[in-house]
Amino acid sequence: RRSGGEQGGGSGPGGDRDGSASAHGFETARGRRLMASRHRSREVALQTLYALDMAARGDRVGPSVEETFETLAAHFEMPEAAKAFAGELVGQVSGHRPEIDEIISGHARNWRLGRMTAVDRNVLRLATYELLHSETPTAVVIDEAVLLAQAFGNDSSPSFVNGILDAVAHSVRESVA
Repeated sequence: RRSGGEQGGGSGPGGDRDGSASAHGFETARGRRLMASRHRSREVALQTLYALDMAARGDRVGPSVEETFETLAAHFEMPEAAKAFAGELVGQVSGHRPEIDEIISGHARNWRLGRMTAVDRNVLRLATYELLHSETPTAVVIDEAVLLAQAFGNDSSPSFVNGILDAVAHSVRESVA
């Protein structure tokens, strides 16, 4: 659990980003399990995207998106539905990468994608894909991205990711909660 003062902790227990009661329907034990498995899916997707990014930066041709995902996913215990969601995220982020990178670049003032840490770059790609192509609530997308940045990035990653995604969300979503 987050403690006070940390990025992304703008709500009380069971509350939304603005402190109001959650409208996402995750108050039940089943809802919490779904959120936990989706979070695990995003962790696996991020690690796969990171591995693909690192392989692309080397001089060799790495394994395919599918091979990389299957290799990494084999190291995680998760329900089949969570694995399928992670695989879908990886495939879709990879397939929409030029569009996603263009949007991120347009909102990352003074930061080229190549200068960002690989973790930050891939957290942003994953979340930008979800903002563009899913019905996941904006607050959930941003909160999940901030959690991934806290877990896998450096000390400045959560605020960096949050700032860029806030700008992206305002430009690609009709209403930002």
